[in-house]
Amino acid sequence: MTGTLVLAGTPIGDVQDAPPRLAEELAGADVVAAEDTRRLRRLTQALGVTPKGRVVSYFEGNEAARTPELVEELLGGARVLLVTDAGMPSVSDPGYRLVAAAVERDVRVTAIPGPSAVLTALALSGLPVDRFCFEGFLPRKAGERLTRLREVAGERRTLVYFEAPHRLDDTLAAMAEVFGAERRAAVCRELTKTYEEVRRGGLGELAAWAAEGVRGEITVVVEGAPEKGPEEIGAEELVRRVRAREEAGERRKEAIAAVAAEAGVPKREVFDAVVAAKRAGT
Repeated sequence: MTGTLVLAGTPIGDVQDAPPRLAEELAGADVVAAEDTRRLRRLTQALGVTPKGRVVSYFEGNEAARTPELVEELLGGARVLLVTDAGMPSVSDPGYRLVAAAVERDVRVTAIPGPSAVLTALALSGLPVDRFCFEGFLPRKAGERLTRLREVAGERRTLVYFEAPHRLDDTLAAMAEVFGAERRAAVCRELTKTYEEVRRGGLGELAAWAAEGVRGEITVVVEGAPEKGPEEIGAEELVRRVRAREEAGERRKEAIAAVAAEAGVPKREVFDAVVAAKRAGT
């Protein structure tokens, strides 16, 4: 009999938001794998429980090496509880490798649902939440960050990002550059904590606010791209944008994909416009 891997959602701020099953699982698991064992100790003290099982660290630096060890525990029949510092394991946190490895070995995987910064921020943002896209953390390097944002410039769904406070101003400025300064957004800070704050406004306005310095855990929610009819951006403009990107050093294939995303049109439409312009010699 194989064991069970339990993914435990932990509070994103207020410890009183901990799901009732969490204390039970912490007390009874054979192995508790924690992103930060010190944070885990504070959590168990707050919940008034003492893990009976072995406690091991499981974070980005040792995730690859420790996964096989935990899989062996599972194959031996152990109940392994995986917890991260806040929220659900594997969602922008350690856990994906272990889940994938457990599934591959036919080990049962279940979860204790808990608070989610993504869903909480969406609900508080005041932006449409019927369809959304979670993008996690953006790249740290400015060029890579702009490239990633251009890839979703035409995305109609509401976008959700995590960001570090010291990079927030640069990220919002990049978003304003790619999406437009007037695109609506909400910066959700310290959710469920004492100094919770939700700042709403255009991306340009929010970038100016963040330049003064922001602290805490940050989730950014951005309005999706507005609907555009195909007549709003003509073929000549599409070609001009592709050429501008090529002159800046981008390969044509990447330039076409980026322009299509920005314009909110199929890549084939941009490709056909470029081919037509080439044949016409314009």
